[in-house]
Amino acid sequence: MITGHCLCGSIAYEYAGPAGPAGYCHCEDCRRRSGSAFGISVMVQAAQLRVVRGQPKRFTKRADSGAELTRSFCPDCGSALFTTSANHPEYVYVQAGSLDDASIVKPAQQSWTRSGVPYAEIDKSLPAFEKGKR
Repeated sequence: MITGHCLCGSIAYEYAGPAGPAGYCHCEDCRRRSGSAFGISVMVQAAQLRVVRGQPKRFTKRADSGAELTRSFCPDCGSALFTTSANHPEYVYVQAGSLDDASIVKPAQQSWTRSGVPYAEIDKSLPAFEKGKR
């Protein structure tokens, strides 16, 4: 069982399944959402993820890729929790910083590297995509 929560603890979730691949995203939206140089998320099966405490707030925006992305976050402390895509409703991208056990995060790739900032560099051996992976 994989578990996680927001900074203030108002929202908690659990996931019954294996963690999927993690990825770094350098797009401007992920940078703004995370307040950092990139976002890191772990792909999981939507059907197996369950919010067990609280109710996340959601914000939907069309990304540079053209996909409509919905980002879920805590309405009290603002912690980023999940991202979903209308193009891939079977997956949820859990924000790595919200996980209770950070050791499950195994980055497999990075995307939108053309938007990367010069002050943060990621392992150059990871597959990298100038735009989105797809």
